[in-house]
Amino acid sequence: MPELPDVETYRHALAVRVIGQKLERTRILNPFVLRTAVPPIGDAAQNRVTEVRRLGKRLVLALENEWFIVLHLMIAGRLRWLLPHGKPPGRITLAIFDFATGSLALTEAGTRRRASIHCVRGDEALAAFDAGGLEVFSVDLAAFTVRLASENHTLKRALTDPRLIAGIGNAYSDEILHRARLSPIALTGKLKPDEWARLFDATRAVLAEWLERLQSQARDTFPERVTAFRPEMAVHGRFGKPCPVCGAPVQRIVYAENECNYCARCQTGGVILADRALSRLLHKSWPRSIDAIE
Repeated sequence: MPELPDVETYRHALAVRVIGQKLERTRILNPFVLRTAVPPIGDAAQNRVTEVRRLGKRLVLALENEWFIVLHLMIAGRLRWLLPHGKPPGRITLAIFDFATGSLALTEAGTRRRASIHCVRGDEALAAFDAGGLEVFSVDLAAFTVRLASENHTLKRALTDPRLIAGIGNAYSDEILHRARLSPIALTGKLKPDEWARLFDATRAVLAEWLERLQSQARDTFPERVTAFRPEMAVHGRFGKPCPVCGAPVQRIVYAENECNYCARCQTGGVILADRALSRLLHKSWPRSIDAIE
């Protein structure tokens, strides 16, 4: 799922191309992507884009007369910019927004349709999409600590809860926790002041570094390779590969459709965290420490 650095990079690239431009037409190619019927999205046409916003992991096209088009890419949704009369990708294109300068295509790979478009009018209607999570670059350590400590969750869950922190998902939470040298299953209720400081600093540093990197890559082009798995990442998506800090093989916890990646030596004192599926299968053969498998 595109997270804060990716969505913010999309936002910047779109702003350059569409602010001040009139939305000439909206083409919904897959009816399931449009989750609102009233007001009709076609009525938003002929209004100019005044702003492109990021709302958590969502992108918002703000138009004249209080029209808002809210895009949520979910896991496999992506955006493509087409030059005038450019041909959109085949079956994966769900919707197209036409401007005089080009067209914005919303695509989604796979067969599970999760990406969504909502069309609403007025600030109050738009506010319904705000889960309430803090923007980490707009708060200090104290506010960050109070918000994440308001519920006793694992750090992995707390960082990815949009009600607590905005824009962070599976990929960047792994990177943040590795940078902070904290276990993904450590509880917010038990963190010490120095650990909160490390977590806060790591959150801001990791997101800022990836923002700079991704926006630099897309400086002259529209973002094309938006993915949760990048070779420059420290642990996310790097199961079995060496940790860039200590060289120990990166570990994982698999759950639902996701996995959490971490370094046992850097983050958990050498302890390999139990994976529900594998640890039950291996029973006594399950390695308890990183030393047992190195």
